[in-house]
Amino acid sequence: MTTAATDRHAAAAAVTSSSIITRSLPSVLTAGGGLGVLAAFALTVERLRLAADPAYVPTCSINPVLSCGSVMRTAQASVFGFPNPLLGVAAFSVVTTVGMALLAGARLRPWFWYGLQAGVLAGVVFVHWLIYQSLYVIGALCPHCMLVWIATIPVFWYVTLANLHAGRIRLPRGARRLAAGAIRYHTTVIMLWVLAIGGLILWRFWSYWITLL
Repeated sequence: MTTAATDRHAAAAAVTSSSIITRSLPSVLTAGGGLGVLAAFALTVERLRLAADPAYVPTCSINPVLSCGSVMRTAQASVFGFPNPLLGVAAFSVVTTVGMALLAGARLRPWFWYGLQAGVLAGVVFVHWLIYQSLYVIGALCPHCMLVWIATIPVFWYVTLANLHAGRIRLPRGARRLAAGAIRYHTTVIMLWVLAIGGLILWRFWSYWITLL
C-alpha cells in the first residue's frame, strides 16, 4: 500500500470514528448520567440513614475493603460541607437531561458545550481525587462510589472527543495528530483507563483479595 493510500485510509478511519463518537455521545450521556444519578441517589439514602442512626450499617458495606460506611464517615465524603452524593445527583441529572435532549435532536450553542466541558473536567478530576483518597488515605472502597467513577469517565471522555471533533477545543498543530489518534481509538483508551484503575485497586488491596481465594 502506498503512502498516499495509507494516508487516505487513516483519514477515512478517523472520519468514521468521529461519526461514531457523534452518534454515541447522546447515548453515553444518557446512560452515564442515569447510572450516576442512581448511584448518587442510593448513596444519599444510605448517608441519611447513617446520619439518623450512627449504628446503622449501610447495605453497601460488604467487607473490610468494600465498605461504604467507612468512607461515609470521613471528611472526604463531605468536601464542600454537605454529602458529596447530593452534588452527584444534581450534576448527573444535568448530564442525563443533556443526553436526552441530544437524542431528541437538540442543537446546543457553543457556549453550552464549553460549560459542559468545564463541568465534566471538574467531575473527572474530583473523581480521581476521590479514587486516590479511597485507595491511599481512607483504605476502603464504596461500591456505589465506584459506579459513579464508572459513569464519570466515559461521560468526560466522549464530551471531550466530541468537542475536539467539532473544533470547539483548539489544539496546537503538534497535538492534533494525538487528538485524531484518541478519536480513532476511543474505546481502547476507555478500556485501558478502567483497567488501570482496576489494577490499582487489585494491587492496593492484594493482601485482602488473596484471603478470599
